[in-house]
Amino acid sequence: MTQSKEEVYTYRINRKLGEICFTTSGGTPSRKNSSYYKGNIPWVKSGELNYNTIWETEEYISEEAIEKSSAKIFPEGTLLIALYGATIGKLAFLGIDAATNQAVCAIIKNRFIESKYLYYLLFHKRQELVKKGIGGAQSNISQTILKNLEIPICSPPEQRAIVSKIEQLFSELDNGIADLKKAQEQLKVYRQAVLKKAFEGELTSQWRQQQTDLPDAEELLEQIRKEREESYNRKLDEWKAAVKEWEDAGKKGKKPAKPKKVKRGNFLSVGELEKLPIIPKEWKWIKMGEITESMKNGIYKPKSFYSEEGTACLRMYNIENGMIEWFDIKRIILTENEKNEYGLNAGDLLVNRVNSRELVGKTAVIPENMEFSVYESKNIRLRLNSKINSKLVNYWFFLSANHYFNRNAQQTVGMASINQSQLSNFEYPLCPFLEQQAIVTEIETRLSVCDKVEQDIEENLEKAEALRQSILKKAFEGKLLNQQELEEVHNAPDWEPADALLERIKFDKTL
Repeated sequence: MTQSKEEVYTYRINRKLGEICFTTSGGTPSRKNSSYYKGNIPWVKSGELNYNTIWETEEYISEEAIEKSSAKIFPEGTLLIALYGATIGKLAFLGIDAATNQAVCAIIKNRFIESKYLYYLLFHKRQELVKKGIGGAQSNISQTILKNLEIPICSPPEQRAIVSKIEQLFSELDNGIADLKKAQEQLKVYRQAVLKKAFEGELTSQWRQQQTDLPDAEELLEQIRKEREESYNRKLDEWKAAVKEWEDAGKKGKKPAKPKKVKRGNFLSVGELEKLPIIPKEWKWIKMGEITESMKNGIYKPKSFYSEEGTACLRMYNIENGMIEWFDIKRIILTENEKNEYGLNAGDLLVNRVNSRELVGKTAVIPENMEFSVYESKNIRLRLNSKINSKLVNYWFFLSANHYFNRNAQQTVGMASINQSQLSNFEYPLCPFLEQQAIVTEIETRLSVCDKVEQDIEENLEKAEALRQSILKKAFEGKLLNQQELEEVHNAPDWEPADALLERIKFDKTL
């Protein structure tokens, strides 16, 4: 007899997971006995669970390790769930026979429950489990919490139909997500192409043709050199006057420090120029030190100086995608001299000097109206000449710094670092002052379109993940299958009401 959709709901019963499945965890053999870790038995840790099928493991243990610890071998096909730490609630199937540590729970199902039905159900319930977790920053769930989780039970044919419908819809969803991520990658390529054309002069070729009597980069560089020399001479005169006052006062206190000339960087050799891209004749390849007024590493202070009432201090984590990201700001107590020495002005370029090799050299321009801030020792402040557009230099770093610093950064354990000398010698295509702003305008016009498309993609990716959860919610509320699919389920030879199925499960557990 064909059942209506409303009647089908009566054949679903909620029961605790522990009533229908057996759960157990593994163990960790003593690390003091190295021979335990020289066997050939795969040993799964919680960090290896990531909604995947496990075919191999990071570590292997011996038969003796199994015998002398709480570790135990589970058969291929066992469903695993992480109980501890950052991976709490994540799932995996065993593609091989394997043991696990105590942070992994094995769920041994009975013959009336489909493995994938249970998998998708626990995937849907992950946040509920996380909320029930206990502990500090990284909560844990116990087997007791897992066993008490309420889950809907229905007949095996309906379980199979639900899994099939979920996987069909997820496949369509994953195809859409793949297209969105492909579009994201294409945007990255386009952004790089825009910047490449900008620094080859292509974006402003028409603009240059419309200009008359435009000073070239060589003239601009001469002005910068002249200003720099005059500025240094003024500082030198001020220093001499300060030294005289110090001497007249009986040389009390610390002698005033002599001003230092900015490291200009070496001139580009003919060989170096030959390796660089061709630029417009009005431009000039230089080194960064020639347009920089000052470079200074950031301040280091012990933890005792950190306070909620202190001055904002920008760390390497606050430099992201060429901008200052104002989040998780740390504050430190500083003297007025330290504030003056390490303070950031609008237009300063903040360069990350210590990081992983792929991130070292990332930059951000200090924006107008930002709260007064200093910067930590893992960053360098570049204060550019007033005739240099810091936004344009920032774009240059975004395009070329990774390649340059990958060649030149010093590598220590897990970290790469750059210094002021390397920054000073970083090549830069200098263009006339007015053209700098024209290029920035052209770049921002194009990249603003990218930003809008990127935002749309991110929103659609979020909607896709929300839809994934919506599919699962409907599935386990009995609302995913349509009337025809439900009728097919009820006509299956092994269909039976959930209460009858539950009796079978109870009987099996007594055997």
